[in-house]
Amino acid sequence: MPAYDVQNEKLLLYRLSTGDEAAFKLLYDAYKNKIFTFVSKFVHSAADAEEIVQETFMVLWKNRAGLTLIEQPRNYVYTIARNKTYDYLSRIARNEQSITLAWSNMQQEANTTEDSLLARECGLLINSALSQLSDQKQAVFNMSRSDHMSHEEIAAATGLSKSRVKNIIVEVLKHIRCYLTQNSVIVSLLLMVITGSRP
Repeated sequence: MPAYDVQNEKLLLYRLSTGDEAAFKLLYDAYKNKIFTFVSKFVHSAADAEEIVQETFMVLWKNRAGLTLIEQPRNYVYTIARNKTYDYLSRIARNEQSITLAWSNMQQEANTTEDSLLARECGLLINSALSQLSDQKQAVFNMSRSDHMSHEEIAAATGLSKSRVKNIIVEVLKHIRCYLTQNSVIVSLLLMVITGSRP
């Protein structure tokens, strides 16, 4: 694949969106070393950096259905890698605090189990609600909530305006709220799941 050939990369994304594994391998081969080098600037463990690279491409594969909307493939791939790196560094920073809180969390195991079941049920309903929307709206929402991309990053990746991205997310959240209300999901749980923001 010619270096920095945007049109060729967009064609590969289109092929990947149909589940073309050969296209996925071409993208992987083209970016894996670049992404590893990028991540290694912030993560000083080669094994952890390699894991982040793998997670980056797992996200790419998982979200393949919406890749036809991506106008800047390189920006999109690097944004995923950057956010995965951020998540890794955040986990490292929280590790000590997590150990401190482990005991108290164990004492709340029963409540946590119940909350987990409710959250899982809510998650299934959210996915059902999303399936009723257009591919564009699903893709934008997943970039925001699953890939932790900002409005600016989504706009750059899709070619949409920042205001249009914001409006789509507002529309999707409204649709999800209505859907969950109709399915008698606890409002407090709804707000916790769909409006949770990135630290």
